[in-house]
Amino acid sequence: MKHVLLLLALLAGGLSAHATKLTFRVDMRQQTVSAGGVHVAGTFQSKAGFPADWDPATTALTDADGDKIYEVTVDVPAGTYRYKFINGNSWAGAEPVPAACGQDDGGGNLNREVTVGATALRLPAIAFNGCATVLRFSVNMKGQTVAKTGVHVAGNFQALAGYGTDWDPAATPLADLNKDGIYEGEVLLPAPGLFQFKFINGTTWAEAEPVPAECGTLDDSGNLNRTVSATADVNTTGTLCYSSCASCDALPTEYTTHWWNDAVFYEIFVRSFYDSNGDGKGDFKGLTAKLDYLNDGDPNTTTDLGITGIWLMPMMESPSYHGYDVTNYKATEPDYGSMADFEAFLAAAHARGIKVIIDLVLNHSSSQHPWFTQSAANTTNSYRDWYRWSATNPGYSGPWGQPAVWYPRNGSYYYALFWDGMPDLNWNNADLKNAMWDATRFWLNKGVDGYRLDAVKYLDEDDRQMEDTPETFKLLEEFNDVVKGAKADAFTVGEAWSATSKVVPYVTNDRLDACFEFDLASAIINGLNAGSAAGIKSQLQLVDQSYPKLQYGTFLSNHDQERVLETLKNDVARMKQAASLYLTMPGVPFLYYGEEVGMLGTGADENKRKPMQWTAGANGGFTTGTPWRGLNANYTQANVATMQADPASLLNHYKKLIGLRNASAPLRKGYLLPLTTTATSLLGYARVYEREAVLVLANLGSSSLTPATPTLAVSSLSAGSYTVTDMASGQAVGSVSLDTRGGFSSWSVNLTSLGANQTWLLQLSPARATANATGRNALAVQLYPNPASAQVRLELNAPAAARSQLTVYDLSGRQLHQATIVGRHHTLVTDAWANGTYFLRVASGSSVSVQHLVVAH
Repeated sequence: MKHVLLLLALLAGGLSAHATKLTFRVDMRQQTVSAGGVHVAGTFQSKAGFPADWDPATTALTDADGDKIYEVTVDVPAGTYRYKFINGNSWAGAEPVPAACGQDDGGGNLNREVTVGATALRLPAIAFNGCATVLRFSVNMKGQTVAKTGVHVAGNFQALAGYGTDWDPAATPLADLNKDGIYEGEVLLPAPGLFQFKFINGTTWAEAEPVPAECGTLDDSGNLNRTVSATADVNTTGTLCYSSCASCDALPTEYTTHWWNDAVFYEIFVRSFYDSNGDGKGDFKGLTAKLDYLNDGDPNTTTDLGITGIWLMPMMESPSYHGYDVTNYKATEPDYGSMADFEAFLAAAHARGIKVIIDLVLNHSSSQHPWFTQSAANTTNSYRDWYRWSATNPGYSGPWGQPAVWYPRNGSYYYALFWDGMPDLNWNNADLKNAMWDATRFWLNKGVDGYRLDAVKYLDEDDRQMEDTPETFKLLEEFNDVVKGAKADAFTVGEAWSATSKVVPYVTNDRLDACFEFDLASAIINGLNAGSAAGIKSQLQLVDQSYPKLQYGTFLSNHDQERVLETLKNDVARMKQAASLYLTMPGVPFLYYGEEVGMLGTGADENKRKPMQWTAGANGGFTTGTPWRGLNANYTQANVATMQADPASLLNHYKKLIGLRNASAPLRKGYLLPLTTTATSLLGYARVYEREAVLVLANLGSSSLTPATPTLAVSSLSAGSYTVTDMASGQAVGSVSLDTRGGFSSWSVNLTSLGANQTWLLQLSPARATANATGRNALAVQLYPNPASAQVRLELNAPAAARSQLTVYDLSGRQLHQATIVGRHHTLVTDAWANGTYFLRVASGSSVSVQHLVVAH
């Protein structure tokens, strides 16, 4: 993991936003310094008091002693920040950060990354366009009671990494973002070397691990420490067991899934979906009339789209077309119909097995809401403090550089982040909070299945810090209690439009169930346009390592973004492949209405939310009246009726994919493993769940590839032969043999060449797994219990006097234990084993059985 891990441990622990000194340093000795000077730009700038992030001209570095090492110190809250150096004061002078140490932002741009905790950090002087030495730490804490102060690492690398002094037990925290018990972190070093270190379960030396003598090295004081050689650009300790010499790498076979992990959601703008009464505006009755298109409730039919969840954009009373400025949190928008109409829609959706979540706008109300009009009336009324007011204009700009966030009204100024018609609510007022919690319960009691939260990162400001505040995180924890108290299985998903590192804290510590993964969406689109898999691979790995397993929303576009067909330059083949990718990746997929027929939309928001294209007839079959917004020009070809009749259409491609996902447990709930491939345009990954897997191989390039030879290093699947099925056709296409680690090497797929923008979905099902072999000479082995803690009992179908050989391996293939079993029973003591997954190979004559054993103390 990258530096992001260190920050998130701090945020998850609820640290306050106090300022920490961060010193950037860059070595310009190999550069001709521009007359414009040397600058640094990044996501830290607004937090450090500069006008905006990513400004190449405002944060200057200086070289006081003339040694061409330029530096600047800023004060920032604890957090993870991306940045790059600029030789000059414009983007033309920005350094091209090397791939070896750069972080892809999902758009193909490589930036540096740094994490700031509670201790001042003075970064090593990195060569302009160069890399420092990266050292990554990882420790498995399963079986340990982790201290409230967290897990840290200390050693003689710390001073070099900028932490002040070596062997500081509290300066370098590690984090477990996805709750798998493995704590990770990374530091930058100015030069390679051999270093000593140890892990600390807490922040004091009294809590340091006792490093065993067999893997420890004595220092000058007689203390045993671990050692790591950091001689490459990127170096890792591997995942080590706390206070043990064993390797503790573990596959993520134990994690929790929920009903939303089985769902495919469809985002609907009610005004644009279907008009039932000819007034030109979509409504609840129209939405109900079209439910059979989305899911007719009959799993045996194939004419419906197959989605199992709906997200309704704002449907509460509002004066605007979009509805994000609410005037009554307990009423429906009159243009859409009555409360009875909404209730009828909800019942009809539930009858078809469709869950329904609705937009809940917690950040702001309409300026026409009675709460605000009363608040603005005078300075002494009871609603005054429900919004933020100032006697004078504070005058500062917004988080994305907007010039004004304070607006005049009746001699005072009110805070409104987005525009003056949407004043922000003041969550520090107890009465306001109670009113909003009451509204939250209201819709859950109506039967909705959860909420999508708009603008979640801006909820509760801390003076000039307008996003990602500790107060917002605390508020979301309270929100979670309210939601789950009203409906225990309600689903909450947030819009935190930020880099992955800043999004993850929103789905930790019982805040939200999921958030949308914007960086992954960008990586998919950019990767397809570039014909390169590198950015998608990198972002997939980061996402998988950062979030709790599967708990994030995947998508291609939404109501605020250019339609996908626009971003993919009207290339339908790429459009199909984009769908193939995100609908087979981990996470909770969301489909924006009309994407399945290739609707267009760019520019003004209204153009991205145009009426749905149902037919080639007048107004696209949306209304018998005058539509509230004119339809796209392509509606005569890109519409539901036309595409339903074409087996090769984009719509039928979506239907096929959603059907495959609904029917496949690995695609809905499986964990992610990378497939190693050779071609730069080839993206490969596996989804593994219980005894099955789906392999995804996608050619993002413009020319066909010879049948790929992917490699899977390890999995939790049992060794043996697996039948391979092409999921698109349902035809068997050969078999593959998995080794004792559940992997295969350079397997040649028994299919013709993989065409440009073509994706294979290959299902692996056990044909003859070694561990479950049958027949007169087969050897069957059963383990009780599994997972095990102190011991596990092996039961064999061998003769009473038979002798069998037991060999135990860890996930790296290293032999850990051997024993001879006489007869049918054997007890294996595991109380000293590290938590993780092990392979147990039992051989009796020519019969062999391989079992996976999970040890969890």
